[in-house]
Amino acid sequence: MYAVRDEDAALDIVQDAMLKLTERYADKPAAELAPIFQRILQNAVHDHFRRQKVRSTWTTLLSALGRGEDKDDDFDPLETLAARSDSNATVDPAAQAEQGQVMAVIEDALARLPARQREAFLLRYWEELDVAETAVAMGCSEGSVKTHCSRAVHALSATLAAKGLRL
Repeated sequence: MYAVRDEDAALDIVQDAMLKLTERYADKPAAELAPIFQRILQNAVHDHFRRQKVRSTWTTLLSALGRGEDKDDDFDPLETLAARSDSNATVDPAAQAEQGQVMAVIEDALARLPARQREAFLLRYWEELDVAETAVAMGCSEGSVKTHCSRAVHALSATLAAKGLRL
């Protein structure tokens, strides 16, 4: 989700990665599957961005050709948002707004990290892989994983502290 910024695309990417793992590596020992899956997942994310870039180029070119009188000027992007299924839940609006703001700051801080630091941080602390598994998944040394994680933690800490958050 942090890599592609689109929940539907993220779910599709994870599903495709899981299918590739089961199709190609079912005979591997269970201990080797987590790092292999992380590598497949990272490659799938990279492929997603490559495809998105190509689609964006063609969409931009083709949309320039289709401008005319039939353009829909009454389009409202808010009408495309789906209603939440738990919209009747009793939640403190102030707490919910504060939590949303904190999450937005954290997501922004994660998005601003260099790709390798973000990848190492998320694999280590979000996916809870150990250093060796993260190194295999990232295709680098264990020392590089430790360096990337350390730099990510310090950068995130500084960014969040500057915003007044102490986590």
